[in-house]
Amino acid sequence: MDVTLRQLTAYAAVARAVSFTAAAAEMHVSQSSLSRAVAELERTLGMRLLERDTRNVQLTPAGAEALRIADQILATHRAGIAQLGRYVAGERGTVALATLPSLAAVLLPPVISAFRDRRPEVTVRILDGLERAALARVVDGDVDFAITTVARPRTRGLDLRPLVRDRFDAVLPEGHPLAEREQVTWQELGREPFLAVGADSSVRRITDAAFAQAGVETHPAAEAGNVATVGGLVAAGLGVSAMPGLVHPLVPPGRWVRRPLVAPVVERRLYVVLPVRRTPPPGARGFLEQLEEFRTSSYELPDGVSWEDGTTEPTHAASA
Repeated sequence: MDVTLRQLTAYAAVARAVSFTAAAAEMHVSQSSLSRAVAELERTLGMRLLERDTRNVQLTPAGAEALRIADQILATHRAGIAQLGRYVAGERGTVALATLPSLAAVLLPPVISAFRDRRPEVTVRILDGLERAALARVVDGDVDFAITTVARPRTRGLDLRPLVRDRFDAVLPEGHPLAEREQVTWQELGREPFLAVGADSSVRRITDAAFAQAGVETHPAAEAGNVATVGGLVAAGLGVSAMPGLVHPLVPPGRWVRRPLVAPVVERRLYVVLPVRRTPPPGARGFLEQLEEFRTSSYELPDGVSWEDGTTEPTHAASA
């Protein structure tokens, strides 16, 4: 049964006004076009909906039922179109993003709060995990974008937009001889029992590279997958470690201190990672606009963490 919204709209207008003339004036269309639409609807349904003569229009019993159902269909259609409009405007839907635990806990909460204040009907779904998992979720289409470190700045199919720099510091037990220094070298840190985070972590990858650059061969005294655990081991005096600024708030308060690491100064770069061949949905674009607003307003970040200045061109990957 091929009933159209145009036919239902025309019929409902005539049935409510009980007049073709009044309905045509209300809808700003010709009376003849309304008559054709109603006649088409009656032919499709195989029943008369209106009794009309030169002066009067009356609903048949079938016409009264048709008006009730037409009103339901038209109201549902209007509501659906309104919801679609809010989705297109980025006011409804879900934003799915993958990120590192430190960003999920430290950088993103104020951004999400501001975003939700403006768009309370948009759900933000965070999948936190390690760098490799975050990038895989972008490639597989499980998320709209990621905010993460990237081991290789050119990865096929991904658009990398620099967001923040995150400096590495030495993490030392209170009273440790190196804690008396204003800054610590990687060579000095490497002479101490080193407490490392798990081998799959971007923090571990970067600290291993920094020790190699400083010409230091290290063998961790212990390692743990959770930075809070490593911090607890440091506070207990079991060794030293190195962590970036965004990680420090995740380490429970205790008997530990941080000192800048030099020779070399090491920073990890964090990127917004987008798929090259997929356009982010409206809600995700709104979230990225909110994030950019935080960056351009120089929202205060933890010590050792700084926003990228925004002058770096996005990295479009051409090869693996």
